[in-house]
Amino acid sequence: MDYAAATPLDSHILKKMEPYWNINFGNASALHKEGADSRRVLNESRKHIAESISVKPEEIIFTASGTEGNSLAISGYIRALEKSLKEKGKSIKGLHVITGSAEHPSVLDSFKFFEGEGVSVDIVDFDEHGIINPKSVRRLLRKETVFVSISYVNNEIGTVQPIKEIAKEIRAHEKEMGTKIIFHIDASQAPLYFDCNPRHLGIDLMTIDGQKIYGPKGVGFLYKKNNVLLEPVMKGGSQEFGIRPGTENIPLIVGMKESFVNAVSNREVEVKKIKKLQNYFIDLLEQRIPQVIFNGDLTLRSPSNINISIPGIDNEYLVIALDENGIAAATKSACLGHGNGVHSYVIESLYRNNGNNNGEDINIAKSAIRFSLGHGITRRDIEYVVSVLVDEVKKFDRIGY
Repeated sequence: MDYAAATPLDSHILKKMEPYWNINFGNASALHKEGADSRRVLNESRKHIAESISVKPEEIIFTASGTEGNSLAISGYIRALEKSLKEKGKSIKGLHVITGSAEHPSVLDSFKFFEGEGVSVDIVDFDEHGIINPKSVRRLLRKETVFVSISYVNNEIGTVQPIKEIAKEIRAHEKEMGTKIIFHIDASQAPLYFDCNPRHLGIDLMTIDGQKIYGPKGVGFLYKKNNVLLEPVMKGGSQEFGIRPGTENIPLIVGMKESFVNAVSNREVEVKKIKKLQNYFIDLLEQRIPQVIFNGDLTLRSPSNINISIPGIDNEYLVIALDENGIAAATKSACLGHGNGVHSYVIESLYRNNGNNNGEDINIAKSAIRFSLGHGITRRDIEYVVSVLVDEVKKFDRIGY
């Protein structure tokens, strides 16, 4: 029940990857036949991914993770701007960027770093349903704005942001001001269920993570529109068009290609299947635990995500209790770590913005728990999870069980 953190590698994808570990193992930068064979596989993988979302192969940059992709998008662009500004005797101080209050730590921490270097950072809040209003983004845009980063699907509460509408507001502002703004989205949670065609979405940069779509861990890619300049975050090689140095990991890239192309081609079937399970899960929770609170909009939401709070119950206790019963669930993003009483800033932000605070945000965040569905989950599994939840809730007399 924690597929948002990581999905299992599909067996047929593993089989496709196997020859490239120790049979066709050449370095793609080498001149000999083995190197040429690996280079061909690398180019074909890039081409197939690009074709699946109607972009050019040279617009796909392979990375090691979604976190790296986010960092490369943000740091790479700001450093490229800095390089250009230095040639004119200027600095990045005074540049303006916008991001959401519930972004992944790799996005928020990147912007925090540049804020320390003089970049002005504005945070756009979402509403009580976990949705960002495109007009809220428009109100924050300035003449100095150079970059906007918004997650497509929130990794904790699963809410889906109106990316097309936000893009329209950004482009309208660009036209009005005569400036250029790069729009980046973290789409790591999106490919299985939502359109990831950059042309349809109106974006410039997009982060994808293999481990979220039944591909291998340790690989992802960054879509980079051709006219977007990025400065390498790492130095020391010409791989990936000089943007991401290091010997390409061919077996992982093959797995990335297979998982992403499969996600795109099987999306319609996957959405219908997982959505039925989500609806069943929600119905059972409402029937068996009347006090349950669903965090985030239940319509504009990933079909795999169910994020709930049960007032009065500590979520870390509940996750441990579930784990003892063979159920894996989460309290927040895995990248935030665990323990030490650190609760979800996403949930806290959700209730802080609803106009009825009184400490409710922190209390609900402390009881929030995320379930995320995927391959192999059945109605019987869901029934078992709910029955265990009910048993644990009954131990807390103060909420009437």
